Amino acid sequence: MGRLTYSTIGSLDGYIADRDGDFTWAMPDAEIHQYANDVLNGVSLHLYGRRTYDLMVPWETDPSLAENSPQSAEFADLWQDADKIVYSESLPAAKTRRTRLERRFDPEAVREFKRSEPGHLVIGGPTLAAHALRAGLVDVVDQVLLPIVIGGGLPVFPDGLGLDLELTDERRFTGGAVALRHRVTGVR
Repeated sequence: MGRLTYSTIGSLDGYIADRDGDFTWAMPDAEIHQYANDVLNGVSLHLYGRRTYDLMVPWETDPSLAENSPQSAEFADLWQDADKIVYSESLPAAKTRRTRLERRFDPEAVREFKRSEPGHLVIGGPTLAAHALRAGLVDVVDQVLLPIVIGGGLPVFPDGLGLDLELTDERRFTGGAVALRHRVTGVR
């Protein structure tokens, strides 16, 4: 049975993007990018909302991204080699290979994916992740906290959601970021 990981990079005060939607401050350096690649190793299915998917499409459609670094090339390969499901009511068609479009998030379907996928699943983007977290589908929260406080914006976790977590791994990066991996033990 595959596990579902909510993987995110955010500010120390818990935001993925600032109030203007900017997240350029969260671009990973080589060390954090390699960590993200390691998280994706063994992932066979990515779950995305439309905004996150649109941000990821260039990893298949723009070959110059893979040329930026060895970590970028590895990430492009990992991303392209996995299946993807995009949840969107407005996206007319998928823009990448190995991608299926679903109009609504169905928790029961995700439970079946967890049972049937040959590898693990990762969910990207806080809006879609909120649905999976509330439904008790997320097994692991893998979060890289950057040494920056932005004071507001798009939160990593939705308001009103309580989670019981058990720390299973931690890592410090040279630039001051910290990765924390938690097993979800309960949803409140």
